[in-house]
Amino acid sequence: MVTHHHVVTRIGLRHRLYSQLEPEATGKSGLSALNLLIIALVLLSFLALALETEETIGPMWRLAIDYLNIAIVSIFAIEYVARLWVAGEDPRYRGIGGRLKYMSTPYAIADLIAFLPELLWILLVPAGVGDEVLIVLRALRLARLVKLARFVPAFDVLGATVERAGTQLLTTLAMALALVYVSAVALYFLEGVGPNAREEFASIPRALWWAMATLTTVGYGDVYPVTALGKICASVIALAGIGVVALPAGVFASAFSDELREREIRKLKERVGEVESENVELEAELEHEQESGKAPTRDDKPTGF
Repeated sequence: MVTHHHVVTRIGLRHRLYSQLEPEATGKSGLSALNLLIIALVLLSFLALALETEETIGPMWRLAIDYLNIAIVSIFAIEYVARLWVAGEDPRYRGIGGRLKYMSTPYAIADLIAFLPELLWILLVPAGVGDEVLIVLRALRLARLVKLARFVPAFDVLGATVERAGTQLLTTLAMALALVYVSAVALYFLEGVGPNAREEFASIPRALWWAMATLTTVGYGDVYPVTALGKICASVIALAGIGVVALPAGVFASAFSDELREREIRKLKERVGEVESENVELEAELEHEQESGKAPTRDDKPTGF
């Protein structure tokens, strides 16, 4: 009996922790206190990453930031182990094979990258050794943005939009890259070849910088054509740059609008389905009450004339 009670308690603890880490999976809405803590730690880690690059910070503050980083990395490691443990509550991730399947999901990979490289460096490498490498490893904290995507629905909408318009966006990207290359070749022959060749356009790779800045409508002004033909060609390319920027923006905006509309329709259908199921249950209860009211009972006495 003692062993049985221990197993039941352990499973109950896993389910409670699962409901905290994955509240939507248990039918709850909003963020749990544990997930709010994780979001706060992610934002703190980004703040620490920014402050670490400031050379004017004193040694005491820098030491405090180092301790904060160690604490955050340790908590994220515990969170990863906890998520791996409670993943068994989902039928898809039960057993060893299910856990391996969970570990290969994008969220789990991002959770691992968010703490493991920096944790291994802290544990295995002495302090002060290879600080340049540590800075690169700390840049992997950007993977923690995926942790935020798990809790913020807007990231999910953006991901679904990119997936929906992926083919069209790739097409516009190919068109833009082709136009950049053609523009660079044209300015190379107009400005970089001949007796008055300019150093800025002396090769196609050098002209690519001008073409990229012009077609994206940035126009830094550090490189520009000076010949008449070069200016005419640059004007046409600059006008084409408006379309290069507007076309993918229009494709993405259209896909984003379609995604939002479909999500609203899906929610409306779910709500209608819930209302219909409630009406069916209510009608069934009314019919049951009517039938039970018509049926004779033992206390009923026959009436005579």
